[in-house]
Amino acid sequence: MLRWAGRGDKTIAPGKGRPLEKRIYPLTFISQFRDYIWGGRHLETILGREIPPGIVAESWEISAHPYAPTTVAEGPLAGRTLSELVEEMGEVLVGSRSRRMLELGRFPLLIKLLDANRDLSVQVHPDDEYARAHGDDALGKTELWIVLHAEPGTELICGLAEPTTRERFRQALERGRLEALLHRIPIAPDDAIFLPAGTIHALLAGALVAEIQQNSDATYRVYDWGRLGADGKPRPLHIDKALDVIDWSRIRPDKVSPSTLCRRADLLHQRLVHTDAFTVERLNMTAGAIYKGCCRGETFEIWGCLRGAAEIAWAGDPVALPAVRFALLPAILGEFTVHALGDSALLRVYV
Repeated sequence: MLRWAGRGDKTIAPGKGRPLEKRIYPLTFISQFRDYIWGGRHLETILGREIPPGIVAESWEISAHPYAPTTVAEGPLAGRTLSELVEEMGEVLVGSRSRRMLELGRFPLLIKLLDANRDLSVQVHPDDEYARAHGDDALGKTELWIVLHAEPGTELICGLAEPTTRERFRQALERGRLEALLHRIPIAPDDAIFLPAGTIHALLAGALVAEIQQNSDATYRVYDWGRLGADGKPRPLHIDKALDVIDWSRIRPDKVSPSTLCRRADLLHQRLVHTDAFTVERLNMTAGAIYKGCCRGETFEIWGCLRGAAEIAWAGDPVALPAVRFALLPAILGEFTVHALGDSALLRVYV
């Protein structure tokens, strides 16, 4: 018999008068927008989103982070936050592989869209151990960027341009010569860039990306191009912590080279990254193509349509997945089928 387990050993009944089977279905969410100074309007002009007036830098698509939890858009759970569902449903939602995350009170992942109208700060994220030890978050932050749009000539910073040391890096910062040590990569739509914790990086102006990351906001800002924040003051830097966590072996890393899992006339299924935190796969499907899957209780799955349109069929009503949208499939959903309604590019994300 299934148990609704919350944090630790606490058992929670389904509640709200709804039987279990009525509360297990593919979940879509209402986006949460963030207005950081480097944002723009590309979520509207390129993706066709309805967004608030002014600067919109990020759209948090699937989030149980305290800063901006997303709420369920449709169905019996509409209006509930993902954070609430994690607390109530436990492994029924996230799966047995994420038991450790439940002990930490966390949904494992966070899905975002980022619109870089200006250069983001040069920054680095810690691993889990460092983030917890310094009280910055329950998790560190490993992430993957998928480029949705890039203006001609757009680059990003990923890793070091040449071998260096902590002392040389600090001196370059103090002398205003850091940029010579930073590795730049030209980008185009569909590129994937993997950023394990410890990778010095920056998204630069002209890029619009989808981000799959650990559910953490632990960020150490190294360099902010000499600009001022919205309050007219320089934004805080975190030099000492950054120097503690930079991975000095990340020299001139390249874009992800996908590995092929399945190739047929109507589908190309590739793995982009496989880590302890998450696995991300990409499926390029022609109109009418079908992918059959099953959530058996080990892990939830997140499906995102980056281009085209798809539909998730399961035991209940099908769920539409237009571009650029994401859906969360609970760990015990059972069998499902993804139908490509047109030539489509999709992401499959799981633990």
